[in-house]
Amino acid sequence: MIKSGFLVLLLTIVLVGTSFGQNVKKFLKNANTMYEQKQYKNAIPVYMEVLKLEPNNAEANYKIGVCYLKSIHKHKALVYLEKAEKANPAIDPDIKLKLAVAYQFNHKFPEALKYYKLSKSMIDKKNTDQLTDIDRKIYECENGIEYMKNPVKAKIENLGPVINSKDEDFGPVISADESILIFSSRRPGSTGGALDETNRLYEDIYISYNKNGVWAKPENIGKTINTDGHDASIALSPDGSQVFIYKSDNGGDIFLSKFDGVSWTKPEGLGKNVNTKAAERSVSMTADGKIIYFTSNRDGGMGGLDIYMSKKDKKGKWGEAVNVGKPINTEYDDDAPFIHPDGRTLYFSSEGHAGMGMFDIYKTSLLDNGTWSQPENLGYPINTADDDIYFVLSADNRHGYYSSEREGGLGETDIYLVSMPKPEVLAEVTSKDVTIASNTETGRKKMTMVAKVESFNPITILKGTVKDALTKEVLEADLEVVDNEKNEVISELKTNKATGAYLVVLPSGKNYGIRVQKQDYLFHSENFDIPQSTNYQEIVKDVDLKKVKIGTKIVLRNIFFDFDKATLRPESSLELETLYQLLVDIPALKIEVSGHTDNKGSAEYNKELSGKRAQSVVDYLIQKGIKADRLKSAGYGFEKPMATNDTDEGRQLNRRTEFEIIGN
Repeated sequence: MIKSGFLVLLLTIVLVGTSFGQNVKKFLKNANTMYEQKQYKNAIPVYMEVLKLEPNNAEANYKIGVCYLKSIHKHKALVYLEKAEKANPAIDPDIKLKLAVAYQFNHKFPEALKYYKLSKSMIDKKNTDQLTDIDRKIYECENGIEYMKNPVKAKIENLGPVINSKDEDFGPVISADESILIFSSRRPGSTGGALDETNRLYEDIYISYNKNGVWAKPENIGKTINTDGHDASIALSPDGSQVFIYKSDNGGDIFLSKFDGVSWTKPEGLGKNVNTKAAERSVSMTADGKIIYFTSNRDGGMGGLDIYMSKKDKKGKWGEAVNVGKPINTEYDDDAPFIHPDGRTLYFSSEGHAGMGMFDIYKTSLLDNGTWSQPENLGYPINTADDDIYFVLSADNRHGYYSSEREGGLGETDIYLVSMPKPEVLAEVTSKDVTIASNTETGRKKMTMVAKVESFNPITILKGTVKDALTKEVLEADLEVVDNEKNEVISELKTNKATGAYLVVLPSGKNYGIRVQKQDYLFHSENFDIPQSTNYQEIVKDVDLKKVKIGTKIVLRNIFFDFDKATLRPESSLELETLYQLLVDIPALKIEVSGHTDNKGSAEYNKELSGKRAQSVVDYLIQKGIKADRLKSAGYGFEKPMATNDTDEGRQLNRRTEFEIIGN
């Protein structure tokens, strides 16, 4: 009985063991088929079944590690590769190199250095390309050690489930004031609904609006932009009215779509100077809309992808592309440029500068001599050993946005918000007098110290809405920004058709004229003097346009005279031309031009000066061909103030030239 029972038990063990071994072989065979077909994502769960049966199976652990290195979850490879090496150090000739890569992606740079150097010692000296690649990796790990010793004070937060999905969400672009976010996603509900060659949904573009500091649920931007193929957002104009799109056409081209307040226009290519048969895959436009920075791997570059610059000509076409050269471009890929609204600070990603692995994000500044400063790595934890790319920054320098695959994410690649460290610069600070004492003298002297101070951000955002003065109906109007010193129109745009909103970025250190016009309405002008010392600010200026009718008055904010004289200054010419054009467009219009002053000085003197100034405007219009019987001048001195004369601000408002419609 005992002997018979023992035989049954032995037979059972043999059968179970045979079945067990057959299951391991079956799973390995199926997983290896997927592995060889490069279906790495599908192969992982099948290899995991092997590990459930044989946790220390060297082949399954090794290949799971390789599969993760081929995915966006590269940091997950390390634990499996470590098990594989422990189980069988000879499982693959490249196990040491794979481990080095996995350590690097986990920011274990000393361990990665050890394995890279060990791998290098095993490579044939004739294999110069691989040796060069490993030398680059060693350099990255050395950089990583230093960056992690001195992390930057940046807070990185996932934008959360309202924006991010369980699928890939990437390529965020924002308006200058962070009111609009546009990004790409592979989430369900894509326009075509089909899968690409990687068995994933095609990319579509989504848009979200920031309402009271909270991002609203993203909406598909629509079929005008999104197609059945790949559509990716790569840049947004500062006012949010123009979105640049990457399409895989012609090797990869850049397109532009404009928003009129109701709908987006059909995307149009940027022309032959930008788009070629090579790959053009990212772009950024200056706040004034006159310059773009884009990337291309066209012939004649310095490496793979290079950053190029193109200027818009007078016909609105993008001109010849110019390689920005050193120190920005390298022999490796340099991609994802973002020109800050200040027009002088360029952020970009590179595989060739002093990074810690793959793409890192860098910052460079345009110097007064027209060259770019040496690129500066944004540091850890903004940069990691993985790809850090497609970074954009708000105009106030407070928030950066980019996509990344990090532990704790909501799925695949997510969009993250970076609360940026305060930018600092070295500056000399001179203290008050201090008492000093030494072996040779006692006395008082000034001490000069070098300290870090918050860097200056010379940007003003001017925004608001344009409405009918009487009905408060929102209006689509033409808005021009003028550099008064140069008498030059530097920006032209239309206000949003649906909301009447506008946004303009103005660098500090200039006197600006703002002119708003719409057919059947009188134009409106404003004057803004933004001193060089002005730090970042936002000005909200809502404009009410008045219908053309008798009795309507308009202040001419951009009419300037020499001090205490009636001589028109050259920077008045664009405002005068606008008034002249109004009189040409409405031939029956008759106006009174009036001059006004503050209450400094005698009433008689101010009335005489204001009358002469009004007459100077009338004389200009007559010389241009406007009949004298349509024009009247009057000087009211300080008889008709529009504000108090008890403050500097009030007196400035009272010193004005205006016109009133007296006939139509």
